[in-house]
Amino acid sequence: MTRNPVTVTVAYRVVPGREAEFHSWGWGVLRATAQEPGFLGGGVLVDGEAEWHVVYRFTSEGSALAWDNSVERAEWQARGEMLARETGRRTVQGSKAWFESLTETPSATAAAPRPPPKWKLWFVNMSAVFPPVLIFNLLVLPYLGDFNPLIRTLFLCLAVTAIVTWILMPRLQRFFKKWLYPPLQAIRGRHKRRAAQG
Repeated sequence: MTRNPVTVTVAYRVVPGREAEFHSWGWGVLRATAQEPGFLGGGVLVDGEAEWHVVYRFTSEGSALAWDNSVERAEWQARGEMLARETGRRTVQGSKAWFESLTETPSATAAAPRPPPKWKLWFVNMSAVFPPVLIFNLLVLPYLGDFNPLIRTLFLCLAVTAIVTWILMPRLQRFFKKWLYPPLQAIRGRHKRRAAQG
């Protein structure tokens, strides 16, 4: 093995409420990276409220560049564009240091956060669906009484799903984030304390 491995750290700003999806995406990227010659290891790390890092290490600068310029990596980046925005990139050469210090974060970061219990998801979904359905039933549907029931129902579904998808659900996911993903919040808190002490 070369004495001058290369560590690449890519920073991302994750879309609020999509941290778990990004975490899974990041480990998917690393599984693909692991198939490349010279791959030494990597990790997905969280630093701050929505700042994440995908870190990977290769035996040489050439092998790292081969992955960075590959078609497969470009495809993974395209898949991740809906989850996060890349905000920076850092390359470190040498056998020491920055990568090892980052991997001292709690081992819980190595496992994707478990999805919330179904009853919590049910509660959040009901909180998003009930208000617009009630409003439409009280204020809109009485004026559509002469319409075909199929058309009325279609209109109700289109309007409610649009309101839930683009307005209510993103806000509810942000509001209930700590309740839905408490282990993820605990990891962040420990990482912040460790960074402050360092």
